[in-house]
Amino acid sequence: MTVVRSCIHIFKYDGGAQSIATYPLDTFTENGAAVVILIFAQWGLSQLLMSFLYVIVALRYKSLIPLMYVFLILEYAGRFAISFIKTAETIGTPPGRIGNYIYVPLCLGLLLLSIYRKN
Repeated sequence: MTVVRSCIHIFKYDGGAQSIATYPLDTFTENGAAVVILIFAQWGLSQLLMSFLYVIVALRYKSLIPLMYVFLILEYAGRFAISFIKTAETIGTPPGRIGNYIYVPLCLGLLLLSIYRKN
């Protein structure tokens, strides 16, 4: 999922800023919209690099899986917290906002399962 999301941010004409996240880019100046699209693309690169790390850990370094869940929890919970500190008006409800409510508890549960050891 992270690979797909990152590629959308990098390669989609608007970086997903308006078409998915519902930021009203058409009301921005041309330069303002370009800056938002650039920041979304740069964010996509960060997500793509993290997704490669997740795949490497899942395939080769399974003992680091709990750490990857900690990173996922910090990423989603951090984005959720930041959205309250730095607000921006959107046209609709971005899917990422809904995902925060799902992924944080899901990853927390998976983290607990990944560190639980049977005797």
